Amino acid sequence: MHDFHLANQIVQTAKDYAAANNLSQIKKIVVELGDIAEHQENITLDNLAYNINLLMPIEKVEVKKVKGDEWKLISIEGN
Repeated sequence: MHDFHLANQIVQTAKDYAAANNLSQIKKIVVELGDIAEHQENITLDNLAYNINLLMPIEKVEVKKVKGDEWKLISIEGN
């Protein structure tokens, strides 16, 4: 469930970016994920990608592991 909460934040950020940049459809997003724990459980790359795609079905969700304890939306592709 903790992965779902972060996925929802990422999806909302992606949708806000798409709206601000006149993208009607998001096809790919790339996210960097540090060591983030919610409710004392680490968020995993696979679960986060699954939940992002569940909330916003798109062609490609790429989650890359990075050092640190934050997440960052790196890029969005669409039209």
